[in-house]
Amino acid sequence: MAEPATVSAREERILGIIETARGKRPKFRDERITMAHGAGGKATQSLIEGLFLPALGDGALAELADAGAISIDGVELAMTTDCYVVRPLRFPGGSIGDLAVNGTVNDLAVSGARPLALSLSLVLEEGLAADELRSEVEAISAAAKAAGVEVITGDTKVVERGHADGMYVCTTGVGRRDRRARLSPAGIRPGDRILLSGSIGEHGMAIMLARGEFDLDASIESDTASLWPAVDVLLDAGGEGVHCLRDATRGGVASVLNELARASSVAMLVREGAIPVQPAVAGAAEILGIDPMYVANEGKLVAFVAADRADEVLEALRGAPGCEQASEIGEVRTEPPGMVLVETSFGGRRVMDQLVGDPLPRIC
Repeated sequence: MAEPATVSAREERILGIIETARGKRPKFRDERITMAHGAGGKATQSLIEGLFLPALGDGALAELADAGAISIDGVELAMTTDCYVVRPLRFPGGSIGDLAVNGTVNDLAVSGARPLALSLSLVLEEGLAADELRSEVEAISAAAKAAGVEVITGDTKVVERGHADGMYVCTTGVGRRDRRARLSPAGIRPGDRILLSGSIGEHGMAIMLARGEFDLDASIESDTASLWPAVDVLLDAGGEGVHCLRDATRGGVASVLNELARASSVAMLVREGAIPVQPAVAGAAEILGIDPMYVANEGKLVAFVAADRADEVLEALRGAPGCEQASEIGEVRTEPPGMVLVETSFGGRRVMDQLVGDPLPRIC
């Protein structure tokens, strides 16, 4: 890939200011929690790094991975937990039930762990129709079977009418770390290629349209699915050449890239024209004034792969279920550290910053 044109002194000065600001640890100074604190962007970062980490310790939690690691009698395990508060409960392509299963097994998968078992806790709202609950339990069962995991424990609580949007689902997952996986943000190196497993933005847009808040008619379905088959293919084809994986959920691909660039102190250059987006998603996003790069996905991952393995890994990835549109979208560089730059379709460059605010609330 050709190097971008030399930046001007003004650009260097601006990039330096941004780099200095990003190098400081965020502080949590907000007086009230807002929806932005759950969107996966700057407010979420300040909440986690400014409040949770100082209180809970900067040990294993400080890596901010999708799953934590634990070893029991020599067996390497991974553990993750999540809550799902999507509205509406059912949407084109999925529902809160299969979303909860897939979201949890995907956090294990991109951490290099084969999903094994789940816990399931349901918060049910008084007045929820029994048929709706039955449908979601069936969706959870079907998704668990498809993902090859078993629900082994659970809990149920009921809250007063008007306090839970029908139901909330909380899941914890346990998986066994795969011997082929050596995945960590610290493993990302300059020269690595950035691979994306498929088209982006379907999940967030499907839910936005399902709410009926906009007079838009587009055929868009959520991409919710287990990512372990894709991760299995990646590890088999690339081995230790696969340095880091993340699923692009809250905040979309842009938030994942910013988080990892900052964590690994590298720069990332993304080619706008290489990012796969379905025409319906692109059209809806343009009308709503939303960049698809910031829209949540529930069945897509970003992979950082050594340059000498990238072509064969990409070819193998395209053979995995749901990854036919997998693409190489950019590469890792050294400067400016902690930042993500985009080569636009017009030949210029811009900074792809972290998400500010919450353009699509309550989508996962």
